[in-house]
Amino acid sequence: MNSTASRTGNTLRPVAKDQAKAALQQLLQGFRRFRQEVYPQQQALFKRLASAQAPSAMFITCADSRIVPELITQSDPGTLFVTRNVGNVVPPYGQMNGGVSTAIEYAVLALGVQHIIVCGHSDCGAMKAVLNPASLDGMPTVRAWLRHAEVARSVVADNCNCGSSHETLGVLTEENVVAQLDHLRTHPSVAARLASGQLQIHGWVYDIDSGSIRAYDAASGNFLALDGDEQPCATPQPRYASA
Repeated sequence: MNSTASRTGNTLRPVAKDQAKAALQQLLQGFRRFRQEVYPQQQALFKRLASAQAPSAMFITCADSRIVPELITQSDPGTLFVTRNVGNVVPPYGQMNGGVSTAIEYAVLALGVQHIIVCGHSDCGAMKAVLNPASLDGMPTVRAWLRHAEVARSVVADNCNCGSSHETLGVLTEENVVAQLDHLRTHPSVAARLASGQLQIHGWVYDIDSGSIRAYDAASGNFLALDGDEQPCATPQPRYASA
Protein backbone atom coordinates (compact mmCIF):
# COMPACT_ATOMS: atom_id res chain seq x y z
CA MET A 1 0.00 0.00 0.00
CA ASN A 2 1.29 3.45 -0.92
CA SER A 3 1.09 5.46 2.30
CA THR A 4 2.15 8.85 0.94
CA ALA A 5 -0.80 11.23 1.23
CA SER A 6 -3.25 8.51 0.20
CA ARG A 7 -6.94 9.08 0.89
CA THR A 8 -10.08 7.02 1.30
CA GLY A 9 -12.94 9.35 0.51
CA ASN A 10 -12.17 12.47 2.55
CA THR A 11 -10.27 10.58 5.26
CA LEU A 12 -6.51 10.11 5.35
CA ARG A 13 -5.46 6.49 5.61
CA PRO A 14 -4.07 5.70 9.08
CA VAL A 15 -0.43 5.37 8.01
CA ALA A 16 -0.42 8.68 6.15
CA LYS A 17 -2.20 10.35 9.05
CA ASP A 18 0.42 9.05 11.47
CA GLN A 19 3.21 10.32 9.23
CA ALA A 20 1.63 13.76 9.07
CA LYS A 21 1.31 13.85 12.86
CA ALA A 22 4.95 12.76 13.29
CA ALA A 23 6.13 15.45 10.88
CA LEU A 24 4.31 18.14 12.87
CA GLN A 25 5.69 16.81 16.14
CA GLN A 26 9.20 17.03 14.73
CA LEU A 27 8.66 20.69 13.90
CA LEU A 28 7.25 21.40 17.35
CA GLN A 29 10.16 19.66 19.02
CA GLY A 30 12.54 21.73 16.94
CA PHE A 31 10.82 24.91 18.05
CA ARG A 32 11.06 23.85 21.70
CA ARG A 33 14.81 23.26 21.32
CA PHE A 34 15.16 26.67 19.72
CA ARG A 35 13.16 28.38 22.48
CA GLN A 36 14.88 26.58 25.35
CA GLU A 37 18.46 26.19 24.05
CA VAL A 38 19.25 28.38 21.03
CA TYR A 39 17.35 31.55 21.88
CA PRO A 40 18.91 32.01 25.35
CA GLN A 41 22.41 31.78 23.84
CA GLN A 42 21.62 34.48 21.24
CA GLN A 43 19.15 36.57 23.22
CA ALA A 44 21.16 39.76 22.80
CA LEU A 45 21.10 39.36 19.01
CA PHE A 46 17.34 38.80 18.91
CA LYS A 47 16.79 41.80 21.18
CA ARG A 48 18.69 43.99 18.69
CA LEU A 49 16.68 42.55 15.81
CA ALA A 50 13.33 42.99 17.56
CA SER A 51 12.80 46.54 16.31
CA ALA A 52 14.91 46.83 13.12
CA GLN A 53 16.77 44.95 10.40
CA ALA A 54 19.81 45.96 8.37
CA PRO A 55 20.73 43.04 6.09
CA SER A 56 23.81 43.47 3.93
CA ALA A 57 22.63 41.14 1.16
CA MET A 58 19.51 39.93 -0.58
CA PHE A 59 19.51 36.21 -1.39
CA ILE A 60 17.17 35.06 -4.18
CA THR A 61 17.05 31.29 -4.36
CA CYS A 62 14.86 28.29 -5.06
CA ALA A 63 12.07 27.16 -2.75
CA ASP A 64 13.67 23.70 -2.67
CA SER A 65 13.73 22.43 0.92
CA ARG A 66 17.38 21.35 0.60
CA ILE A 67 18.63 24.92 0.14
CA VAL A 68 19.18 26.84 3.39
CA PRO A 69 20.89 30.18 2.64
CA GLU A 70 21.80 30.93 6.26
CA LEU A 71 23.40 27.50 6.63
CA ILE A 72 25.31 27.66 3.34
CA THR A 73 26.71 31.12 4.13
CA GLN A 74 26.89 30.63 7.91
CA SER A 75 24.94 33.85 8.40
CA ASP A 76 23.28 35.06 11.58
CA PRO A 77 19.64 36.19 11.66
CA GLY A 78 19.35 39.70 10.24
CA THR A 79 22.18 39.29 7.71
CA LEU A 80 20.27 38.00 4.67
CA PHE A 81 17.03 39.27 3.15
CA VAL A 82 15.83 36.02 1.59
CA THR A 83 13.35 35.56 -1.25
CA ARG A 84 12.51 32.05 -2.43
CA ASN A 85 10.47 30.77 -5.35
CA VAL A 86 10.32 27.85 -7.77
CA GLY A 87 13.42 28.04 -9.96
CA ASN A 88 15.05 31.11 -8.32
CA VAL A 89 13.28 33.26 -10.89
CA VAL A 90 13.49 37.05 -11.20
CA PRO A 91 10.72 38.31 -13.51
CA PRO A 92 11.76 41.23 -15.73
CA TYR A 93 10.55 44.57 -14.39
CA GLY A 94 7.02 45.51 -15.37
CA GLN A 95 6.01 42.08 -16.60
CA MET A 96 4.88 40.81 -13.23
CA ASN A 97 4.81 43.19 -10.27
CA GLY A 98 4.50 40.38 -7.76
CA GLY A 99 6.33 39.28 -4.66
CA VAL A 100 9.82 38.99 -6.15
CA SER A 101 9.74 42.44 -7.75
CA THR A 102 8.34 43.97 -4.57
CA ALA A 103 11.01 42.30 -2.45
CA ILE A 104 13.81 43.54 -4.73
CA GLU A 105 12.57 47.12 -4.64
CA TYR A 106 12.19 47.03 -0.86
CA ALA A 107 15.60 45.43 -0.33
CA VAL A 108 17.38 48.01 -2.47
CA LEU A 109 15.52 51.20 -1.64
CA ALA A 110 14.30 50.64 1.92
CA LEU A 111 16.97 48.36 3.34
CA GLY A 112 19.91 49.50 1.25
CA VAL A 113 21.39 46.05 0.65
CA GLN A 114 24.86 46.10 -0.89
CA HIS A 115 24.65 42.73 -2.63
CA ILE A 116 22.00 40.70 -4.44
CA ILE A 117 22.76 37.02 -4.96
CA VAL A 118 20.78 34.83 -7.36
CA CYS A 119 21.46 31.23 -6.36
CA GLY A 120 20.50 28.14 -8.33
CA HIS A 121 21.31 24.59 -7.29
CA SER A 122 22.01 21.07 -8.49
CA ASP A 123 19.19 18.56 -9.08
CA CYS A 124 16.67 21.41 -9.46
CA GLY A 125 13.15 20.14 -10.04
CA ALA A 126 12.16 23.40 -11.72
CA MET A 127 14.95 23.07 -14.28
CA LYS A 128 13.99 19.44 -14.88
CA ALA A 129 10.47 20.66 -15.61
CA VAL A 130 11.78 23.26 -18.06
CA LEU A 131 13.48 20.42 -19.94
CA ASN A 132 10.34 18.24 -19.71
CA PRO A 133 7.26 20.52 -20.00
CA ALA A 134 4.92 17.49 -20.02
CA SER A 135 5.75 16.99 -16.34
CA LEU A 136 3.85 20.22 -15.64
CA ASP A 137 0.51 18.90 -16.91
CA GLY A 138 -2.05 19.84 -14.29
CA MET A 139 0.17 22.63 -12.89
CA PRO A 140 -0.70 25.67 -15.04
CA THR A 141 0.58 28.22 -12.53
CA VAL A 142 4.00 26.56 -12.32
CA ARG A 143 4.12 26.28 -16.12
CA ALA A 144 3.38 30.01 -16.49
CA TRP A 145 5.95 30.95 -13.85
CA LEU A 146 8.72 28.94 -15.48
CA ARG A 147 8.30 30.83 -18.74
CA HIS A 148 10.77 33.21 -17.14
CA ALA A 149 13.35 30.45 -17.61
CA GLU A 150 12.54 29.95 -21.29
CA VAL A 151 15.43 32.16 -22.38
CA ALA A 152 17.85 29.82 -20.61
CA ARG A 153 16.27 26.76 -22.25
CA SER A 154 16.64 28.36 -25.69
CA VAL A 155 20.30 29.21 -25.07
CA VAL A 156 21.04 25.63 -24.08
CA ALA A 157 19.00 24.11 -26.91
CA ASP A 158 20.77 26.19 -29.57
CA ASN A 159 24.32 26.18 -28.19
CA CYS A 160 24.98 23.22 -25.93
CA ASN A 161 26.09 19.92 -27.43
CA CYS A 162 25.61 18.20 -24.12
CA GLY A 163 26.48 14.53 -23.92
CA SER A 164 23.93 13.51 -21.29
CA SER A 165 20.73 14.65 -19.64
CA HIS A 166 22.70 15.28 -16.44
CA GLU A 167 25.10 17.59 -18.27
CA THR A 168 22.19 19.38 -19.94
CA LEU A 169 20.55 19.96 -16.57
CA GLY A 170 23.78 21.40 -15.16
CA VAL A 171 24.27 23.79 -18.06
CA LEU A 172 20.61 24.85 -17.95
CA THR A 173 20.89 25.57 -14.22
CA GLU A 174 23.85 27.88 -14.88
CA GLU A 175 22.20 29.57 -17.86
CA ASN A 176 19.08 30.15 -15.81
CA VAL A 177 21.12 32.01 -13.19
CA VAL A 178 22.65 34.18 -15.94
CA ALA A 179 19.18 34.85 -17.39
CA GLN A 180 17.80 35.88 -14.02
CA LEU A 181 20.75 38.23 -13.49
CA ASP A 182 19.84 39.86 -16.81
CA HIS A 183 16.23 40.18 -15.64
CA LEU A 184 17.42 41.63 -12.33
CA ARG A 185 19.21 44.45 -14.12
CA THR A 186 15.93 45.59 -15.71
CA HIS A 187 14.61 46.68 -12.31
CA PRO A 188 15.03 50.47 -12.03
CA SER A 189 16.18 50.41 -8.42
CA VAL A 190 18.83 47.82 -9.25
CA ALA A 191 19.98 49.56 -12.45
CA ALA A 192 20.40 52.88 -10.66
CA ARG A 193 22.45 51.43 -7.79
CA LEU A 194 24.58 49.37 -10.17
CA ALA A 195 25.34 52.47 -12.24
CA SER A 196 26.46 54.37 -9.15
CA GLY A 197 28.50 51.50 -7.74
CA GLN A 198 26.34 51.18 -4.63
CA LEU A 199 25.19 47.63 -5.42
CA GLN A 200 26.84 44.41 -6.56
CA ILE A 201 25.09 41.39 -8.08
CA HIS A 202 26.21 37.76 -7.98
CA GLY A 203 25.15 34.52 -9.66
CA TRP A 204 25.80 31.30 -7.77
CA VAL A 205 25.09 27.61 -8.31
CA TYR A 206 25.19 25.49 -5.17
CA ASP A 207 26.02 21.78 -5.47
CA ILE A 208 24.08 19.84 -2.84
CA ASP A 209 26.26 16.73 -2.96
CA SER A 210 29.66 18.43 -2.52
CA GLY A 211 28.63 21.60 -0.69
CA SER A 212 30.55 23.66 -3.26
CA ILE A 213 29.47 26.86 -5.02
CA ARG A 214 30.36 28.05 -8.50
CA ALA A 215 29.88 31.74 -9.22
CA TYR A 216 29.35 33.52 -12.54
CA ASP A 217 32.21 35.64 -13.82
CA ALA A 218 30.96 38.09 -16.43
CA ALA A 219 34.40 38.89 -17.83
CA SER A 220 35.17 35.29 -18.76
CA GLY A 221 31.57 34.13 -19.22
CA ASN A 222 32.29 31.13 -17.02
CA PHE A 223 31.27 29.81 -13.63
CA LEU A 224 34.27 29.62 -11.31
CA ALA A 225 34.75 28.05 -7.90
CA LEU A 226 33.72 30.57 -5.27
CA ASP A 227 36.53 29.41 -2.99
CA GLY A 228 39.10 29.30 -5.78
CA ASP A 229 42.08 31.56 -6.51
CA GLU A 230 40.06 33.97 -8.66
CA GLN A 231 37.18 36.09 -7.36
CA PRO A 232 34.26 35.74 -9.82
CA CYS A 233 32.48 39.01 -10.58
CA ALA A 234 29.05 39.35 -12.22
CA THR A 235 28.68 43.07 -11.49
CA PRO A 236 28.97 45.48 -14.44
CA GLN A 237 31.36 48.39 -14.13
CA PRO A 238 29.65 51.41 -12.51
CA ARG A 239 29.25 54.41 -14.81
CA TYR A 240 28.52 57.10 -12.25
CA ALA A 241 30.60 56.04 -9.25
CA SER A 242 31.98 58.97 -7.29
CA ALA A 243 35.74 59.34 -7.39
